Amino acid sequence: MSALSFRNVWVEYGSQIVLERINIEIASGSFLSVVGPSGAGKSTFLRLILGQERPSQGAVLLDGKPFPAEPGPDRGIVFQRYSVFPHLSVLGNVLVSYEFEQRPFTARLFGAARRRAIEKSEALIEGVGLAEHRDKYPSALSGGMQQRLAIAQALARRPRVLLLDEPFGALDPGTRAQMHGLIKPLWRDLKMTIVMVTHDIREAFALATRLIALDRPRRDPQAPERYGAKITYDLDLTRDGAVPVLGFLKTGMG
Repeated sequence: MSALSFRNVWVEYGSQIVLERINIEIASGSFLSVVGPSGAGKSTFLRLILGQERPSQGAVLLDGKPFPAEPGPDRGIVFQRYSVFPHLSVLGNVLVSYEFEQRPFTARLFGAARRRAIEKSEALIEGVGLAEHRDKYPSALSGGMQQRLAIAQALARRPRVLLLDEPFGALDPGTRAQMHGLIKPLWRDLKMTIVMVTHDIREAFALATRLIALDRPRRDPQAPERYGAKITYDLDLTRDGAVPVLGFLKTGMG
């Protein structure tokens, strides 16, 4: 489990301010939902954690230490579109994570090491409900199955922080509900920290233990890039009284 800290974080691109004065402590084992209108910096917030982006000012810390310059195995990510390898089977897609971890240059394991990696991969595949599809390729899987595979792939290296970037946005309502039923038990069992960006307010409330909204409280029509987004709401969803804010947030999100 890992604690994340944003300390007076600003992100600026020249004269454009994307995020300003972001201060938040995310406790180990939290499930944080991030909501807000389009262009409010939600994906930038995720990229800061992943390490793909560096703050213009301030610091993003993991357990009190700055992130390395490059994204590492301590952080996994699942995107809205299925980020799996089309030329590999279900088993191969998960197995390759172990191969890259142990043999980063050749991505090949042999003998006992390969057998152990296959056992771990099969356990994950079973955990996300794809055991009977072990030898199929992504093209033979539904969208929901491909997203299950992407989650198994992300979990293979046991990341300390799992990032979900609109992971269920492209799924139909029924499949989306199935994915909700999958991710929450996995989060509880693996005791990791999850940060999820979503446009679906109900999804945010249903899955998370905490919700933050990013928005621009200050606007200048003459200079729309002058002010960045801030955390405008920070709700502890484990406490009574959080859900009544739902209607107000839906109105605010547009």
